[in-house]
Amino acid sequence: MTAMPRRSRSVEKGVRPLFLLLLAAALPAAAQTEFLRIEGATFQSVLPVAKDSKDVTIPGFQLARTPVTNAEFLAFVKAHPQWQRGRAAKLFVDDGYLRHWAGPDRLGTAPAQPVVHVSWFAADAYCAAQGARLPTWHEWEWAAAADERVADARKDPVWRQRMLDWYAETGAALPRVGRGPANVHGVQDLHGLVWEWVEDYGAMMVSGDNREQGADPDLMKFCGAGAMTMEQKENYAVMMRIAMLSSLKAAYTTANLGFRCAKDAEKGSDPFSRTRDAP
Repeated sequence: MTAMPRRSRSVEKGVRPLFLLLLAAALPAAAQTEFLRIEGATFQSVLPVAKDSKDVTIPGFQLARTPVTNAEFLAFVKAHPQWQRGRAAKLFVDDGYLRHWAGPDRLGTAPAQPVVHVSWFAADAYCAAQGARLPTWHEWEWAAAADERVADARKDPVWRQRMLDWYAETGAALPRVGRGPANVHGVQDLHGLVWEWVEDYGAMMVSGDNREQGADPDLMKFCGAGAMTMEQKENYAVMMRIAMLSSLKAAYTTANLGFRCAKDAEKGSDPFSRTRDAP
């Protein structure tokens, strides 16, 4: 069965239809990914979707335990050679795509490290091949708010300092995935390893002036500008991610940006459930 990616507002007009053509063939799963259930919740987001409230409600969903590794992405590009370095369309990847690999279908080293130098388009295609999708920002934000004991640790000064300490670390090589402690959901490496693509990254703070957004302004852009004030200074580590993601285009790749996949919760299993595009 063909696994098609969900629609995203982050993709430039005119590019997405061509992108879908590359996924017209059947997409077998590239790897067996472990997905963990995260219950639906209402929480205060740094990027709310309403002008008069910072509360966001998300339904339950499933999230991959760890980011996608080099070895997993290698299996994907071998199964779908149109995504190999040197063959992927320039509309979908920049010149840095998979530049750290030894060749188009050879890693060289570090199979268990998170894959980086990968574009949003390539990440989205990989997740589609898994029968999955990229997580939304609010899904990622909620999952990443947890520590080992509670679902929302963001007001804990120890948690905040650990975030800042992680972001201050530098190193020549990335560690393998799965070394970080599992949070209360069982998910690992949301912090302290790589930054991660989200499905709707392009809806984040592109402009705080809705006059620049056409006839259908994106509320997350508009309200995000109001949310990013000094009262949110304790969320500095999260703000760094937002600033980084909002500066990107879908074909861009960087040395510190990877991804993990997500899935909707099973139908009828969540009181927070909402109608979503079918995969």
